[in-house]
Amino acid sequence: MADDVLLAIDQGTSSTRAIGFSAAGDVVAVGQQSFEQIYPGPGWVEHDAEVIWATVMSTSRRVLQQLGETKRMAAAIGITNQRETTILWDRRSGAPIYNAIVWQDRRTADRCRELARDHDERELSRKTGLRFDPYFSATKIAWILDRVPGAREAAKAGHLAFGTVDSFLIWRLTCGGCTSRTPRMRAARLSTISARAAGTKTCATCSTCR
Repeated sequence: MADDVLLAIDQGTSSTRAIGFSAAGDVVAVGQQSFEQIYPGPGWVEHDAEVIWATVMSTSRRVLQQLGETKRMAAAIGITNQRETTILWDRRSGAPIYNAIVWQDRRTADRCRELARDHDERELSRKTGLRFDPYFSATKIAWILDRVPGAREAAKAGHLAFGTVDSFLIWRLTCGGCTSRTPRMRAARLSTISARAAGTKTCATCSTCR
């Protein structure tokens, strides 16, 4: 319909925007909100995932309010988000078990160098198209599982979920519904999933899935 509007959620590294696009591609409503960057140590960057969620809700409501003033509604929602930022949350409560570790974070650089030294990085690249690098999610997941008390046990029991920001937002928006709406192309960027496809041995090297 001509009055249909797409609500686009642009969840970025330093701010969240919600934008209403008409069927013709025109911007008809906008909301934007910045949020705090957390730096626990040199080279470490984190976000509070609950704050990310709050900014998504507030900017989206702002856009929906603007649409309501012109008697329009959002017919669909689209999400774009900040790169490989990693979130682990409890499936039972939906609560993150640790801050989101941002794509810029370098805390696992030493671990990645160890993995590159002890394993054949060329083989990993051949199978997955990736290399051992803190940018990707696998070593971030392992870092959280190894340092948050009870996290690895909860993961083994099936109580934890992992995702980049888009998956976390879809989980929240659908009240814990299926995150298979995340495009497969996007999922292929996650070294954990790529490693799974390459075989158990590759996945086990980073200790994420052991």
